[in-house]
Amino acid sequence: MFTDEYYMAQAIALAKKGWYTTHPNPRVGCLLVRDEQIIAQGWHQYAGQGHAEVNALAQISSADNVQGAAAKGATAYVTLEPCSHFGKTPPCSNALIDAGVKRVVVAMIDPNPLVAGNGINRLQDNGIEVISGVLEAEARALNPGFIQRMETQRPRIRCKMAMSLDGRTAMANGESQWITAADAREDVQRLRAESSAILTGIGTVIADDPSMNVRSQALSDVHNKNRRQPERVILDTQLNMPTQAKMLSLPGLTIILAGEEYAAQEKIDRLKERGAQVHLLATQTPLAASLQTPSLSLDAVMSVLVQRQYNDVLLEAGATLTGAMLQAGLVDELIIYMAPHLMGSEARGLFNLPGLDSMAERINLSIEDIRAVGRDYRITAKIKQEHH
Repeated sequence: MFTDEYYMAQAIALAKKGWYTTHPNPRVGCLLVRDEQIIAQGWHQYAGQGHAEVNALAQISSADNVQGAAAKGATAYVTLEPCSHFGKTPPCSNALIDAGVKRVVVAMIDPNPLVAGNGINRLQDNGIEVISGVLEAEARALNPGFIQRMETQRPRIRCKMAMSLDGRTAMANGESQWITAADAREDVQRLRAESSAILTGIGTVIADDPSMNVRSQALSDVHNKNRRQPERVILDTQLNMPTQAKMLSLPGLTIILAGEEYAAQEKIDRLKERGAQVHLLATQTPLAASLQTPSLSLDAVMSVLVQRQYNDVLLEAGATLTGAMLQAGLVDELIIYMAPHLMGSEARGLFNLPGLDSMAERINLSIEDIRAVGRDYRITAKIKQEHH
């Protein structure tokens, strides 16, 4: 006899099929089972289209389907609590009720305040047995950014850096291409593809004129179908964004966050003509002692990220911005690619972290994973909670 965990594991595998495509919605899978036979399956593919439950039910919408069975009396295995509100699509809890399922097994409660137990209550009020918490940890791992945005009103922010074995990110003159080899750079494409947005500072844009997009052959099928590029968010206090920046000619949206007191309407208009969006924000004291001018309020930046419904943000920036984000407690995870070479004591360091004068002031990390990526190594570390 198969267990609830057996079927839920398959529903989780289905949810992973939408890994790169569901933004800003969560990744969800659904399995319909009767008499230990899987009669339908579905997963959420794109925002605005059918949710996992609806896609599964669509496979057995009539009694004369090829499997010879409708959903009446079946058990539904869903990785996330069925929604109970009208968004871009009708509530999935209603669809399950109307289909006549007798039992629903849920991996985790939806942290979205619009649902948050209401879907389960609606199912139970209509006589459907509900079991929750089956493979919950595995289900939470499907949507860490979505869960964090719903629970804390802040997206999950991962900081990606590349360094030499002696912790350097660029030569003294700024030369940095390429620290890591092709395999590691391809791995970064995957990180970008699963992110809602890429966040960087104007210094990186001026120094490197980066594309900040997904251009992976391995992921080309996903992006040809989805046509979604992560949005590019540029912190540009003084609105120095070059109107001829490479990223402005590429698919995908570029959003420039500038300081209110530096808002030159003529420059804003030129950037808008190039397809960019410009948001004016409050400023704060400089991010680093070496800077003479104010910088953007990081709280204001976070508000924009939440308003745009970003679940996962990839921070790809220089030492000043990454250091400021770390010290403000706004980085959840470090992903550091370490290359097997030395760049010398004159080369630039990984993070600008002024004011750490004693061992007690260290930012403590928890290393979650270390693995080889081609000739390089990828280190994944989380910031320990006491420094949030």
